Amino acid sequence: MSGMRIHPLRLDGRGIEEKREEIRRVFHQTFSLDEELFRHLRNEQAWYEKAIPLRHPLIFYFGHTATFYTNKFLVAGLIDTRIDADLESVFAVGVDEMSWDDLDETHYEWPSVERVRAYRKQVREMVDGVISRLPLDLPITWESPWWAILMGIEHENIHIETSSVLMRQLPLERVQPVPAFTPEPLSMTEDWPQNRLLPVAEGRVRLGKAADDPHYGWDNEYGSHVRELEAFEASEFLVSNGEFRAFVDDGGYREARWWSSEGDEWRRYTGAQHPTFWVRAPAGWRLRLIAEERPLPWSWPVEVNYHEAAAFCRWKSAQTGIPLRLPSEDEWRRLRDLSGLPDNDSWGELAPAQIGLAYGASPCPVDRHRHGSFYDVVGNVWQWTETPIYPFPGFRVHPYYDDFTVPTFDQRHNLIKGGSFISLGNESQKEARYAFRRHFFQHAGFRYVRSDNALPETPVYESDVAVAQYCHFHYGPEYFGVANYAQAIAELALAVWGDRPLARALDIGCSVGRSSFALAARAQEVIGIDFSTRFVQVAARLQEKLRFPYAITEEGELQSHHWADLAALGLAEHAGRCQFVQGDACNLKPIHRDFDLVLAANLIDRLSDPAKFLRDIAERIRPGGILVLSSPYTWLAEFTPKERWIGGLRRDGESIDTLTGLKALLGEHFALHPEFPRDLPFVIRETARKYQHSIAQVTVWTRRS
Repeated sequence: MSGMRIHPLRLDGRGIEEKREEIRRVFHQTFSLDEELFRHLRNEQAWYEKAIPLRHPLIFYFGHTATFYTNKFLVAGLIDTRIDADLESVFAVGVDEMSWDDLDETHYEWPSVERVRAYRKQVREMVDGVISRLPLDLPITWESPWWAILMGIEHENIHIETSSVLMRQLPLERVQPVPAFTPEPLSMTEDWPQNRLLPVAEGRVRLGKAADDPHYGWDNEYGSHVRELEAFEASEFLVSNGEFRAFVDDGGYREARWWSSEGDEWRRYTGAQHPTFWVRAPAGWRLRLIAEERPLPWSWPVEVNYHEAAAFCRWKSAQTGIPLRLPSEDEWRRLRDLSGLPDNDSWGELAPAQIGLAYGASPCPVDRHRHGSFYDVVGNVWQWTETPIYPFPGFRVHPYYDDFTVPTFDQRHNLIKGGSFISLGNESQKEARYAFRRHFFQHAGFRYVRSDNALPETPVYESDVAVAQYCHFHYGPEYFGVANYAQAIAELALAVWGDRPLARALDIGCSVGRSSFALAARAQEVIGIDFSTRFVQVAARLQEKLRFPYAITEEGELQSHHWADLAALGLAEHAGRCQFVQGDACNLKPIHRDFDLVLAANLIDRLSDPAKFLRDIAERIRPGGILVLSSPYTWLAEFTPKERWIGGLRRDGESIDTLTGLKALLGEHFALHPEFPRDLPFVIRETARKYQHSIAQVTVWTRRS
C-alpha cells in the first residue's frame, strides 16, 4: 500500500516555521504535479485544440492556475503589481460551462506555450517569496492572508483533476504516457462482482464545517445542516462497467423513456450511444484513459454523467421491480459516517482507497477497497448524487473568491461526493462539496439506493446578501421618492446621446444588469461587464428567463421574497441585445472597444487603480462618443490604495477633489459636457428599517477626435 501523492495540509501545527515549510513544500509539489500532467500533450496542436466545444483549449488551463495566484494575491493585498497583465486577463475565467460564457475562440489569441511556461516560472518564484516573508500565525483562519495561498493550492488541485478529464477527451494521437500518471496495471479478467442492496441503518447526519475546523474549506462547506434519515438500502459496489453494459446492450441509450426531459435533450443532441470513455473497436469494447486505450475492464466502475446514471437507475428499476435512484448528499454522508474512515489528514502512509494517485492514475476494480459494509465509499471515482448544491444555514462567501460557489446555486449543478483516483487535498475531505452541470464529465460514476427518504428541497431564492441587496436596488420599488438609480443613470446617458444612431454601448460595473437592459432600448448592442461572476450570472439569467427570485432581510433572520421581472419593468423587449461577461475594469480584454457610449456608474471609487481605467478607456470609445461617470466619491483604502485616489485628498498642501482629478486625467482625450456635473441621488435598502441615502455626482465626457 502507499499514501496519497501529496499529503493534505492542516490549518494548525506545532511550529510557525515548520508550518511555513510544509506549505512551501505542498505548494511546489502541487505546482509541479500540474506541470507534469501537461507533459501528456504530445504536440503543439494538443495545446490549442478544444477537447470539447464548451471548454477552452488546454493552453488556457495551463495558464489559469498560475494566473489565479496573481489575481487572488492582488485581492488579498499580498502583492501590488501584476506580472503580465495580458495573460492575467486572458487566463482569468473559464471553469464552468455557463450558457452565458463566451467561448468563441475567435475572440482569443492564445499565447505560445513557451510564454506561458515562463510566466508560470515567474509565478512560482513570486509565491515562494510571499511564503518566505509573510508573517504567519497559527491556526490559519478564514481572515488570514495565508488563506489566499491555500486557496491557490486547492484551486490547482481541482484543475489537475479537470484538466486530466479534458486530456482523456482529446484524440489519442494528441497525448502520450507520463510515468507520474501511470494507470492501474492491465487486468485480463472478464468478471465483475454481482451487485446487491445492503441495509443502511437509520440515523442523524450532520454536515458542514465550523469556523475553527482545522482543514481548509471552500465557502460552501461552512455552516450547519442536520437531517434525520430513515433506514434505506444502498448498492454494495459502485456500478461497474459490466453491470452498466446490460443497459447499453438493452438499447438504453436509444429509448427516451429512461431519460429525464433534460437528459433526453442531452442524449439527442450528442447522439450518445454508450459511456463517453468507452470505445467501440472490432475486437471488442475498449476504455480510454488519460493517454492510452485498453480492453475495457468490466470490474472497474463505469464513468458517466448524471443523466446517464439517472437513466440507468430508471431502467434497472423497471428490470427488477425495485424503485432505485441515486443517493442524496445526506444518504452518501450516512454511508461515509458508517464506513469507519477518519478524515484524509489521518490516513498517513496507507491510503484506504483508490485516491490521491496513491495506487495509479485510473480507476480500479470496484471490489478492492472495502469501507465497512460497502466498497468505495470514498475514492475510485466520484459519485453522482440527486442533490443540487445549495448553501447551508450560516453560508457566507469568502472575499478573496466571492463567486466560487454562488453561481452554482441554480439547481443545475448536482453534487458529486467521495473523490476519485486523482483527487488531492480538499477534494478528498469528508466535508468536501463539489458540484457540476449534470451533462458534465468528470472521473465520476455512481451507486444506487432504495430509499423512502424524501429528497431535500434545495433553495430557489437568491439569498446571498450582496447579490439580493443589489437585485432589490436595481429591480425593487423606489423609496422616499428617489427614482430607481440604475434606470435613471441609463436614461440620463441616452438623453445626452440624443437622437443619433447608437450602435454599441458598454456598461462597465454593470452589477445585476438594470442599466444594461435600459440602454438596450436604444443601443443595438450592449456589453455588460462586472468583476463579480455572481452579479453577471443574475443578469444573464434575467436575460434568459426574464424573471429572477431573490430574498432580502426584513430584520434578523426574517426575510421577504421578491422577483426581478423585466417584463413588468418594460425591459424585456430588447433584452436580447445585451451580453454579460465577467471582467476587470482595470484590465479589459482587447475585444472590448469601438463603443459609442460607455457608462461607469458608481465604479471609479471601487477600483484598485481608477486612473489606469480612465486612461485606458479613451482608446475604447469612438470619436464623438461619450463616457458617463457617476460616483458618490466614497474613497476607501480597502478598495483603492490611498496613493491611487484621484480626489478627496490633499496634495502638496492643496485640496484635490475628485472632479479636479477627473479633469486632469481625462482632459487630453475628452471634453466635459457643458451641462455637467450634476447630482443624482440613490437609496440602497439594507433591512426594513435601514437604508443608505447617497448622492452621486454625474459627469459626461465627449471623446475628442
